[in-house]
Amino acid sequence: MENGIDTTATPTGSPGTAAITGATGFVGQHIVRELLMRGWQVRALVRSESKARRVLPEGTGLTLVSGDVLDTAALDRLMTGVDACIHLVGIIREAGGQQTFENMHAEATRRVVAAGERASRARPIRHIQMSALGVRDGSTIPYQRTKREGERAVEASSLRWTIFRPGLIHGHDGEFTQMAAAWVRGKSAPWLFVPFFTPGWNPFAKGVPVAPVFVDDVARMFCDAVTNDAAIGRTYDLAGAETLTFDDMLRVYQRLVPGAKRLPLVGVPGPLAVLQAKLLGAVGLGKLLPFDEGMARMAMEPSVSECTLAKAELGYDPEPFTESLRSYADKL
Repeated sequence: MENGIDTTATPTGSPGTAAITGATGFVGQHIVRELLMRGWQVRALVRSESKARRVLPEGTGLTLVSGDVLDTAALDRLMTGVDACIHLVGIIREAGGQQTFENMHAEATRRVVAAGERASRARPIRHIQMSALGVRDGSTIPYQRTKREGERAVEASSLRWTIFRPGLIHGHDGEFTQMAAAWVRGKSAPWLFVPFFTPGWNPFAKGVPVAPVFVDDVARMFCDAVTNDAAIGRTYDLAGAETLTFDDMLRVYQRLVPGAKRLPLVGVPGPLAVLQAKLLGAVGLGKLLPFDEGMARMAMEPSVSECTLAKAELGYDPEPFTESLRSYADKL
């Protein structure tokens, strides 16, 4: 027993103990379930134990570590004696206080890496992974820039690492899918139409290309890579097998989501949305919009990839968007 955590040998037949941050998030919940299904002991850093007990699987194999990802003592409790770490903490929009991109993406990752290096002095961590959704090298968008800073901290560490860059992730319990389902049912603003951003000023243009990736495919890749030495020192793009324009993707939601209405799809010029977010943000009213400037800019960028490296080295074989959405549409 060290730092209040049992670090004795894992049960016979178990692949080991995996630490995970962001466990109660959308992707984190699926990765926890996949790890447990494969026999891993899972140690999850959580800010709210009540939420964790509500959304994470019950039973043996899962240990909750209360604390914040910026808390050095909590990270040491999390990382001591583990075989692997999956770092998933991230935010899509700043919320004040410590919930900034710099804290949650760059600084949090630096602290997780430091905790991993400290823990490895006594027992080397076999593998550390992180997810870097939406990263673009050289981007000035705060979300992407701070995610890249987090990547650099991992790359410069002494740990054996793998980085995943998934595109737009979907699943029945995902925030985007829930929002899209509400749009096509007319139960969320703007109620009378289904909005999407166009990449230029023309509101009649098609949306940007996207290849939505199923959350279960993402979870499988994280868990496969943990025990695959070929993944060490690699960065993998993850996208789905089906590429559509953003508006055509929303039409699939209209076709498959129970209770969807035949609402028109309306293009909103992306540059106009960026300008609107910038102006409202400058006068302290940015929270009136469901997006900020960075989100609007990223919505004008394609989210596609051939995933050549992941297919060649990890056997990545993602499901098409329409097929996977059909498999869970009745849960929406």
